Amino acid sequence: MARILIITGEASGDLHGANLAKALRAKDPHVSLVGVGGAAMEEAGVQLVKETRRFDVIGVVGPSIIIAVIKRLLAMRRLFRSERWDAVVFIDHPGLNLRYAYFAKAAGLRVFYYIAPQIWAWGGVRIHLIKSRVDHALVILPFEKAIYDRAGIPCTFVGHPLLDAVESQYDAKSLRASFNLTSEGRVIALLPGSRTREVRDLLPILLEAAEKLARREPKTQFILAQASTIQDNLLWSLLRQSSVPVTVVKEQASEVMAVADLALVASGTATLQAAVVGTPLILVYRLPPVTFVLACLLVRVRWIGLVNLVAGRTVVPELVQFEATGQRVYEEALRILENRVVYDVMKRSLAKVREALGEPGASARAAEVVLAACQA
Repeated sequence: MARILIITGEASGDLHGANLAKALRAKDPHVSLVGVGGAAMEEAGVQLVKETRRFDVIGVVGPSIIIAVIKRLLAMRRLFRSERWDAVVFIDHPGLNLRYAYFAKAAGLRVFYYIAPQIWAWGGVRIHLIKSRVDHALVILPFEKAIYDRAGIPCTFVGHPLLDAVESQYDAKSLRASFNLTSEGRVIALLPGSRTREVRDLLPILLEAAEKLARREPKTQFILAQASTIQDNLLWSLLRQSSVPVTVVKEQASEVMAVADLALVASGTATLQAAVVGTPLILVYRLPPVTFVLACLLVRVRWIGLVNLVAGRTVVPELVQFEATGQRVYEEALRILENRVVYDVMKRSLAKVREALGEPGASARAAEVVLAACQA
């Protein structure tokens, strides 16, 4: 009986861990699954290590966090040495998981990394770490495999988990009715991000653009996808400052995108989600000034949007930092909405991006690789 340890980081990793666990158990009902995660993994039948629950840390914000990280590293080292695991699977969250992987390899364990670190963004900074700590990378973007192959790191492209979370098609008319939107007039979706800072920085920009679009076409309707991580009081304090009525929908980002003629989206996985749904979009993002300067020095990619990275060319406009203004978002929205040729070309390009992501079943393919190694 294979005994597998699954380690996640942020909340999204918990969902991916749960889907992987279900796929592992579907292929081998006798597999023993233990993990560090949250409620979704526990519901999927993973025995959580109670004293070592998921640990969400984005950046270092003081001595207390440093002490907590050190304690967690020591606890994880004990966990890896506690018994002979057949495999350890890390999911996303490279800031901590690559450190944990060091201890897993030192304990002589077979290490897999699902949703592997984005070495394409950081150049060679992390390659040597991954090569020394990871036995097999399971990547979700089509261009990643060639990069890992060149680095000499065993790698399998398993497809993107979004394809399992997004429907192949949506009934936009029925969804509009369920969201109390009329069948007449354009619908613009606002997706300001899943982190407090993102929403605080980006939503005023999107609302400024919305006001300009509403003045140009009064029948335009606006709908906002609220992430589960965003508090109501933050969102409504910002919405009250706008003259534009906005319908707010919680935890239904794909459905919100499906009813929209255009989506205004914070950079991140949501941009790729819009592509999978098939909704034309504008990417918007701002970073704190110091972080932006550091990113410019360190990041080694031409685009920040996953849609453009997968396509290998500019498919959707990226309005970043100084370009991220209400006026620029408004101008790009008009360019897309009022030129049918531009709109249709983007729709076709987004369809090609979805096709490039492979077929549904990323978790199942990842499970096959892990189980095959355990049984070898």
